Amino acid sequence: MASFTNTVLFRIILVLVSLSDSALFHVQCLSFGINYGQIANNLPPPSQVAGLLQSLNVSRVKLYDADPNVLQAFSNSEVDFIIALGNELLPNMTDPLKAQNWIQQHVTPHLPQTKISSILVGNEILGGTDTRLMSYLLIAMQSVYAALVNLGLSKTIVVTSAHSLNILGNSYPPSAGTFREDLAQYIKPILDFHSQTNAPFLVNVYPYFAYKGSPDEVSLEYVLFQPNSGMNDSGTNLHYDNMLDAQIDAVYAAMKVMGHTDIDVRISETGWPSKGDEDEAGATPENAGIYNGNLLRKIVEKKGTPAKPDVPIDTYVFALFNEDMKPGPASERNYGLFYPNGTRVYDMGDVGAAGPDGADGYLPQFTFSSAHDINALSIFNFLIFLIVYLLWE
Repeated sequence: MASFTNTVLFRIILVLVSLSDSALFHVQCLSFGINYGQIANNLPPPSQVAGLLQSLNVSRVKLYDADPNVLQAFSNSEVDFIIALGNELLPNMTDPLKAQNWIQQHVTPHLPQTKISSILVGNEILGGTDTRLMSYLLIAMQSVYAALVNLGLSKTIVVTSAHSLNILGNSYPPSAGTFREDLAQYIKPILDFHSQTNAPFLVNVYPYFAYKGSPDEVSLEYVLFQPNSGMNDSGTNLHYDNMLDAQIDAVYAAMKVMGHTDIDVRISETGWPSKGDEDEAGATPENAGIYNGNLLRKIVEKKGTPAKPDVPIDTYVFALFNEDMKPGPASERNYGLFYPNGTRVYDMGDVGAAGPDGADGYLPQFTFSSAHDINALSIFNFLIFLIVYLLWE
């Protein structure tokens, strides 16, 4: 009888260990980057946001500034930050001394207790209409980089910028991707800078915009990563079953035209709105859940694009919260994964099926008013310890 009991207990241990490993696998695989915007008047303080992101196992955050309150709240954490210099600061950043002063005021005070791996100089400058800022962009990037070199930080912090896909003159098929001719004078030297400093090229990629603009022509399944017939690239004979991959490969092709195959493309923003105005097709909680759920599954599975299948795309989801003070159409205020009180805006489905635990999505229900943070692995470990103790007895 004792032998039978021991055998049963041993098998229970194996089950618990496998469950524990599954939970650990799930925790390890749920790491993704997220954009933390703050154009709102109802957001929780950064200290509470730090708790939320810890519960999600988010290890990378992109800011649109260098908010000292946020950076301080995440000190001694494992979260890695991209911080940003706003477009309005670009004219000053062309002065090397001002660039170094900015870093000494906004970056060095937080090092090394807060991890900062990148400084984003401007956002979507080349996709806009301000040619004055376009002419400042490279100079500002060079000044910031030179300041990092002077301060001994250039080995750990890279300098880059974020671009909209408006910089593409052609994106179909992906292998025929090119940059706009009127931007070549700005983009070519910027690419050279990226190559010289080993910095990634960041793009804000929104298949939603393509669907919103032509809902009768663009397949909803194609933009939501759902089963569809897709498209074949006549130049490479590669098959594309989603628009995001096609857009990224178009950027790679455009860089190749300018002589660069040595620069990584990363997604600094992508997402889907859960609400929009009447003329904003597809902006629903259901579509947002499908898009972001499938996107995170793709991240977990570490899938590359058809042109670069072995290069997983480093991705930052937009955005952490709905931001009620953002201007523009209603969709602009409804990209958040969470409401400001910490509850989910929508269900992302069985995203966890990518891992062995099959958990219900990556986003647990979370409110800032409840003490919810119970470590499941600790429970497993306690149960294992208890059974081992009973066996020993």
